[in-house]
Amino acid sequence: MASHEGVHHDYHLVNPSPWPLLSSFFAVLLTVGVVAGLKGIFGIPKGNWIMAIAGGVGVLYTMFGWWADVIKESRGGDHTPVVQIGLRYGMILFIMSEVMFFVAWFWVFFEMSLFHHDRTFSAIAEVRDAWSQWPPKGVEILDPWHFPLINTLILLTSGTAVTWAHHALQKGDRKEAKQGLLITILLGITFTCVQAYEYREIIGEKLFFNTESANAGLYGSSFFMATGFHGAHVLIGTIFLIVCLLRIVAGQMTPKKHFGFEAAAWYWHFVDVVWLFLFAFIYVTLPKLH
Repeated sequence: MASHEGVHHDYHLVNPSPWPLLSSFFAVLLTVGVVAGLKGIFGIPKGNWIMAIAGGVGVLYTMFGWWADVIKESRGGDHTPVVQIGLRYGMILFIMSEVMFFVAWFWVFFEMSLFHHDRTFSAIAEVRDAWSQWPPKGVEILDPWHFPLINTLILLTSGTAVTWAHHALQKGDRKEAKQGLLITILLGITFTCVQAYEYREIIGEKLFFNTESANAGLYGSSFFMATGFHGAHVLIGTIFLIVCLLRIVAGQMTPKKHFGFEAAAWYWHFVDVVWLFLFAFIYVTLPKLH
């Protein structure tokens, strides 16, 4: 063990670190700041984004510092084969938890689209009227074969590119690994830009914000939560891959030892698969059920 003299086992006893506490603080600051910016809270007027910006900068600072420490530990010999197995299990469990996170949003859409008629038995006239049809009155559904299809093709291509980069690194071809990673990053940025433009069109045209139905807002909220959180995951995955690219350019990562990149590739494929389900159900299938 590089950092623990006299220790004769394969486990890594992590040194005291400020990052868990700092990340929690800045994450809370970011969350409260976003709420304050959107709605206003604790005396902070709506539209004030100073707290959110401070929290976002703090989160990025924590990510940089924490990842830097993990890389130092790896290069220092702390990531033994046993520790690497633990890292793999940890990443797998993390992705599984993310899967269940998205299951919740799919559940909302399935429940609303498949069982909305059950609410028409309500004794309240407004409830019966609100759930008499799907999508709700006044909601204009999106054309899935426009921006959503473009983003689907972008993510599928990016998944191919990151796989190419991974196999190239395994073969020791650092040039192709960098090329594949760069293509993946550019496609990830393109996806984010297309989604931002799509959101701009939805908000500008007020497609989901209609007063004709009491539950029109529920449709829009569920849509933005499902696709918006996926967009956040694309952004996080893009940052993940940028860090991997910078490390490869710096001469780090070898064909035998590159779990950071492997974990990033797993995460990116997870993002791809989730989008396929979002496209198939949120955009194509469920809005058309009656």
